[in-house]
Amino acid sequence: MVITNSSHDDLDMILRLYDSARTLMRSKGQVTWPLFDQEMITREIDQGHQWKLMVEDEIACIWATTFSDPLIWGDKPEPSLYIHRLTTAAAHRGKGHSHKAIQWARVHAKEKGKTYVRLDTVGHNEGLIKHYVSLGFVFLGMYELPQAEGLPAHYQEDAVARFEMQVG
Repeated sequence: MVITNSSHDDLDMILRLYDSARTLMRSKGQVTWPLFDQEMITREIDQGHQWKLMVEDEIACIWATTFSDPLIWGDKPEPSLYIHRLTTAAAHRGKGHSHKAIQWARVHAKEKGKTYVRLDTVGHNEGLIKHYVSLGFVFLGMYELPQAEGLPAHYQEDAVARFEMQVG
């Protein structure tokens, strides 16, 4: 297993993984991700904020990171690493890859001088809430965004479940 930045060569696979995640979300009746702008993903790759967990020669898990997220988290003063769009390839689900990604995120955040790792998900999804808590996150509750403009479309569909874990 290796965690590294995604490259432009990974773009098609990233899009396929997001499509697979949308299919899974729809099948479970969850708020579903919209199609993500390829330019946004390309920017994340260029900036070193798109990541992949490789198992042998396959991408098993992907996610994006940022160091601020004011539209969802407001002006929280604690320096944090924010995880977005964490998804695992269908053939690799249930193998603990999201846990490995979160462990990596804690180390990466600490190296960058951050206090917290934070993430969110749209809608009250009990299964996903339990999963993130089992990975070490504290569930902070459901949060109604005061303004979803500027965020992907699914943020306008429901409240946001927010999670955080201390790095240290």
